[in-house]
Amino acid sequence: MVHLAFLHTAPANEALFTSILKGFSPDLPVCHRVEPELLAKALAAGQVTPAVEVALADGLKTLRQGGAGLVVCTCSTLGAAVEAQGARLQVPVLRIDRPMAEQAVRIGANILVAACVKSTLGPTCALLSEAADGLAKAVRLNAHLVDDAWPLFEAGDHDRYAARIAQAVESNLSDHDAVVLTQASMAPAAELCGQLGVPVLSSPLLGAQEAVRRFECLCARSP
Repeated sequence: MVHLAFLHTAPANEALFTSILKGFSPDLPVCHRVEPELLAKALAAGQVTPAVEVALADGLKTLRQGGAGLVVCTCSTLGAAVEAQGARLQVPVLRIDRPMAEQAVRIGANILVAACVKSTLGPTCALLSEAADGLAKAVRLNAHLVDDAWPLFEAGDHDRYAARIAQAVESNLSDHDAVVLTQASMAPAAELCGQLGVPVLSSPLLGAQEAVRRFECLCARSP
């Protein structure tokens, strides 16, 4: 059966996206592939290495051969590399943060980009700049690394992780039109920022909605 496939590097994201999809598309055929070692290798090297790119290509081939109609990459660090490999292999791919980036640049020109892992800042800022270019719009990106939050996530202390992110966002909010949370795992912090008066965007819900839309369009076009 043709299905929607998710490629994760954080094991917790499988449960996150399973829960999101149950909320609005519970009968959709879905599979998950979890490969935390790919992110670990990229973090250790400080970049997406050729070996990681080869592994991503192999993973996309396996998912496609297994019946994936669309592959959704939920890792911000690897998103651009997955898109590139998908284009090369002619495998339909969506990086989970693209809909968020497109919405952020529609909202305003001054954007706070918050991350808990340094490797996500470059790819997300590049994606925001690409989205702004598509609208012929100039944007100012202020990148902020909340690096003391990530150990909390790794330790499974998700409540304190979200609270630390929300605290950092509030402390750096001045003169921004929107806030982008670069990692899918940061989404719960957006709920804690609801009273700040500025849109705080996270990728899971926006990305999942776009993934379902694209998947259904692909299925409708298939013979």
